Amino acid sequence: MNMYKVRKDVSKVIFYFFVLALFAVFLSPFIVMVTTSFKTLDDAFTVPVKILPREWTFSNYGAAVERIPYWKYMGNTAYITMLSLVGELLVVPLIAYSLSRIKWKGANVISGLLMATMMIPYTVTMIPLYRTWHALGLTGTYVPLIAPHFVGHAYYIIIMRQFMKGIPNSLFEAAKIDGANEFQRYITLAIPMCKPAITTVAIYTFNAAWSDYLAPLIYISSKDRMTLSLGLQQFLNEFTVDWTLLMAAAVIFVLPVVVLFFIFQRNFVEGVATSGLKA
Repeated sequence: MNMYKVRKDVSKVIFYFFVLALFAVFLSPFIVMVTTSFKTLDDAFTVPVKILPREWTFSNYGAAVERIPYWKYMGNTAYITMLSLVGELLVVPLIAYSLSRIKWKGANVISGLLMATMMIPYTVTMIPLYRTWHALGLTGTYVPLIAPHFVGHAYYIIIMRQFMKGIPNSLFEAAKIDGANEFQRYITLAIPMCKPAITTVAIYTFNAAWSDYLAPLIYISSKDRMTLSLGLQQFLNEFTVDWTLLMAAAVIFVLPVVVLFFIFQRNFVEGVATSGLKA
């Protein structure tokens, strides 16, 4: 019995060691980014390099937002992100509900096609999509960045569909007996019970739209319409890079995503776990 307990304790120690090791690996770039944002440029490249600044400075943040039209780029990014979020949250639950709760011919086929499209990388569809938007005269605008979110992302639809399939049928049958129509069952039952999955979709959408670099690079040509992910590239000069200012700008850039995750962390984890387990 004692040997069993010893082995169990050793297994726990090993497990937590690996967890802490992985935590350190994934967190270390973020720590370096934050600490570098408080260093002077000389301190950042002084050998031996230290994690913590030798001399703390807060001027990098003010200089970073003055070097480029930072708040204008952040406003552009927020505009795209908010509309993308609205589109996904309006469309994804509706499509997922129709595929999971309404019996109609072709629902399983459509679900299978949605899963198949997840296997196609964006680089494959990038050129055909650009040619399509260019033919419509919409390149150089935010429409190619926002409009796709109003038809739903396949991955988000699958997450929501899996979650909705796990809701007991008895609840919907009881509501149907009470006289609730399909839309009422969707609003009063499906949506309130899918809050974890909706939170998951919201965080994924926010993160993807906020930090997207490739799509704005393709479709946005005007400096006035640039997003923050493109604006940060202006810190990269031809011969030198002021890494301290770039890190300060990057900290402000990622801060909304970090705050959003910590606020909705519980629902996010629950949504990912449940949607992955329900069949």
